[in-house]
Amino acid sequence: MTRHGGQILVDQLKLRGVNRVFSVPGESFLAALDALHDAGIQNIVCRQEGGAAMMAEADGKLTGQPGILFVTRGPGATNAAAGLHVAHQDSTPMICFVGQIGRGDRDREAFQEVDFRAMFGTVVKWVAEIDDTARLPEYIDRAWRMALSGRPGPVVLSLPEDMLSAQADVPDRPARTLGTDADYSAFAAQAMELLAGAERPLVVIGGSAWSPQANRDIARFAEAANLPVAAAFRRQDYMDNRHSHYVGDLGVGMNPALGKELAAADVILALGTRLGDCVTAGYSLLDPATFDATLIHVHSDPDEPGHVYPPTLSLAAPAARVLEALTEAAAPHSGTDRLRDLRAGFEAWQTPRETPGDVKQEEVIRWLSANLPEDAIVTNGAGNYAAWLHRYFTFKRYSTQLAPTSGSMGYGFPAAIAAKLRHPDRDVVCMAGDGCFQMTLNELSTAAQHGAAVITVVINNGRYGTIRMHQERTYPGRPSGTDLANPDFAALARAYGGHGEAVVRSQDFPAAFERARASGLPAVIELMVDAEALTPGQTLTQARAMGEAKA
Repeated sequence: MTRHGGQILVDQLKLRGVNRVFSVPGESFLAALDALHDAGIQNIVCRQEGGAAMMAEADGKLTGQPGILFVTRGPGATNAAAGLHVAHQDSTPMICFVGQIGRGDRDREAFQEVDFRAMFGTVVKWVAEIDDTARLPEYIDRAWRMALSGRPGPVVLSLPEDMLSAQADVPDRPARTLGTDADYSAFAAQAMELLAGAERPLVVIGGSAWSPQANRDIARFAEAANLPVAAAFRRQDYMDNRHSHYVGDLGVGMNPALGKELAAADVILALGTRLGDCVTAGYSLLDPATFDATLIHVHSDPDEPGHVYPPTLSLAAPAARVLEALTEAAAPHSGTDRLRDLRAGFEAWQTPRETPGDVKQEEVIRWLSANLPEDAIVTNGAGNYAAWLHRYFTFKRYSTQLAPTSGSMGYGFPAAIAAKLRHPDRDVVCMAGDGCFQMTLNELSTAAQHGAAVITVVINNGRYGTIRMHQERTYPGRPSGTDLANPDFAALARAYGGHGEAVVRSQDFPAAFERARASGLPAVIELMVDAEALTPGQTLTQARAMGEAKA
């Protein structure tokens, strides 16, 4: 059957079970928009490509299948780069379709012309431009498999508009199931032998391609092996934080005592994590030049073990699939007292420390942790406000934390929209700083249009708090470029047809949250926090004093 390229493309997506895409429309991919018209695939039309890309990335995280994005050439693709970078560093499967100039106009600097192979070459797993309409099924099949294979990640396919509108008679290429069966028993036996001789073992879980089953399996393994488990940066939902063997997270704002345990560990079982700079405090806790611990490294990318730290034993496999074999091979480790101490240290770390002001973020986060349903999804972007969430929120189930390990500002709100669309029956709460929220708050319109009733809690301290912290510690008393002139966020939410209100006292937050939830609308609760409340453990004045002492 002869079809135009847009129809061929969309038919391949349908064959792979795609039921939602995210886009900002452009004239460069009109044929794809035409095919989406009656395809039965929901097209979430966004307000800017950066927000759309972050929604597609979050959808990929939630489903484990490639998040699908359509953007136009030139500025559309460059705007989308932020979300593609998130997908790359977070190892999230994603496919971005980019409209492109006609094939006959290449290399003339035509309207919005960009060489996407050069532009995205170091940001995504694979980027290609499709010249032949008949080869669309081939390219899409390869893109789908590449987004999911090994270390998952983003793929970009460039679609010249004349190629996409041209007709071709080509059969569909059906989806193929990636092989999953393997015997990991020999590896598991070797790993447990190394762990048995350890004095200070530590399990670190992270990476992507986790699952609800893996969430249960890591608890079973930790119990069987009697080992402490720490989560990598923003992977805190990989294990129930209430479990006796969970000892905290390794990332920005980590418990210093847990960081010391990582540095002192003699055997590290790294499951899925790359042991990147956030996990290792900028490679200071584990110095690649002097690293001499026994490292057992399980990662889906065969090129990752040894990339930074030399492993004693490694396995190229999805960590979630190795857990069953590890559990079967497990024998209890003797370090019960150390495990108990690590757990006690985590619980003490979660005990709130009072911060200045009438709105105390530690009280807000602890209330949310205690009162949200266990399956509620909590999202955030980047900023010092996230340190309160990381420290004081107890994650109880898998797929309840959506946050960028790349530290991208503006991520939390579009991610929350994608989460609410994917799980309309679950509470979705976005935590955002005033600077972070303003990077993508135009997607309030998208939330209203598509009925995504997310609740956004905006921490308003009138500044880019993280940068101000670093300024005070490095150049005390010389703030530069970090003050913000903010809108009335609650009024802005109402202007978009949502619910909005401001909170000036912590004790007023619970009632405000319940009103937001009952509204059934996209809601914004603005928390007017004291600018002195810089981090959970340090005020602005203390940070400045630290900087002055260094000077």
